[in-house]
Amino acid sequence: MAFIDTPLASVDAYVEFVSARDVPVLRRTVREFEILAARDSTGARHVAAAVLADPLMTMKLLTTLQARRGARQNHDITTVERAIMMMGLTPFFETFSGMSTVEERLAEHPQALVGVLKTIGRARRAAHFARDWAILRHDLDVDEIMVAALLADAVEIMCWTFAPVMTLRVFEMQRANRWLRRSEAQRTVFGATALEIQEALVRAWNLPELLITLMDADQADNPRVRNVRLAADLARHLQTGWDNDALPDDIAEVGKLVHMSLEQLLARLGTPAEELHRFFPPAT
Repeated sequence: MAFIDTPLASVDAYVEFVSARDVPVLRRTVREFEILAARDSTGARHVAAAVLADPLMTMKLLTTLQARRGARQNHDITTVERAIMMMGLTPFFETFSGMSTVEERLAEHPQALVGVLKTIGRARRAAHFARDWAILRHDLDVDEIMVAALLADAVEIMCWTFAPVMTLRVFEMQRANRWLRRSEAQRTVFGATALEIQEALVRAWNLPELLITLMDADQADNPRVRNVRLAADLARHLQTGWDNDALPDDIAEVGKLVHMSLEQLLARLGTPAEELHRFFPPAT
């Protein structure tokens, strides 16, 4: 299996490398599809739930649909259930049968496999946050927000998958220096940041324009974009525990977004009782 073991010359070179290879999915996704395909009662919603549990499969579905887009399709498909309905269940299962898995690809890189599974878990958590907050905001299409949050850090998952040794080096640098920003470590190791690669990749793969916009941190004045970015940030910072120094600022920003008091928001997030004091000023 081909891996990236040394820095490539440019962002475009990373995009070209990944685009030339089949993106694997989680082993559980392959198994769930086999079970769902055999059931007469399976509907698009059941399949969508399986797809949305796997950011790699979500990306694979949306990009496949865009690549097959016909001249009569005059609008983007931006949610998973609609994408499945557009394809039809039988063509869907035929298209996505016999897929390679992340577990197979990283069989000889167990640390990277742990890293990618943790990152996928974080993406799911971000999607959960984003959906909950979009509901609170009465967003017009909650599922679009959920998909954008699920894919917000998709290239980090790709880095673990296609460049496991280099990605592990990034995390080792951060462990050695807790003040080192991930983007700085990525630039040192890869010569580019995951965000730079992702911005180029979603364009190259023709991801729906709306989802590209929702994943664009430079448009943070848009409350839908802020919803996605805050969900991704909170999930990332919570990965190290409730004592992460960035959490008070994250939660303050979320409170502004959803117009909820600090007490209500902390309760909704399930903040451990022993950590609540970190979010309130000391009594005078």
